[in-house]
Amino acid sequence: MPPAMTRPTRLARCAAAASLALAATAAQAMGEDVARRFADEVVRAGDAGGRAFAVVDKPAATVWVFDRGGRLLDNSPVLLGQARGDVAPADIGTRPLSRVRPHEKVTSAGRYVTEPGRNHRGEDIVWLDYDAALSMHRVRDVPGERRPERLHSPGTADKRISFGCINLPADFYDRVIDPLFGRATGVVYVLPETQPAARLFRFLHGPSL
Repeated sequence: MPPAMTRPTRLARCAAAASLALAATAAQAMGEDVARRFADEVVRAGDAGGRAFAVVDKPAATVWVFDRGGRLLDNSPVLLGQARGDVAPADIGTRPLSRVRPHEKVTSAGRYVTEPGRNHRGEDIVWLDYDAALSMHRVRDVPGERRPERLHSPGTADKRISFGCINLPADFYDRVIDPLFGRATGVVYVLPETQPAARLFRFLHGPSL
């Protein structure tokens, strides 16, 4: 093709990338506001029981980590379950991965008292729900899935790839998650994406939550 046909295509791609990055920045700001207000309610209600806690915002594909007093410590993009939804099948933790269908790969919403542990490979992880095989762990380089690259993508659609577990950048896990949740219990709140959060977390007040 002549250069004149190539240039508009490149410009369109650049414009699309810039638009996606702008949308991601706006979503990040909105996500932080939601997470901070949620944290205020957690502290007001004493729901975390004086423990450090994290808020996983599925629509924003971001985790926000707070200390026991509700002070925001850090945040990070995360990879989440491939399927949209808030409730995984009840027997999901008993099945081999090969028997989990795409629409069942859900990161279940809810309140989880975490527990340090190890998976079947001996890797240290943070269990949210042992029976459901739901955990937070360092991102794995699964062949063909480009998981580490997906964490750096500006969009959220790319971050829906796991079987349900919450995948985090290794450096963030080692620096933030492990000291707070890998050596003691904490609380993780996974916000729903198909219903108002107030329907799931009774301590919340206000329609925006």
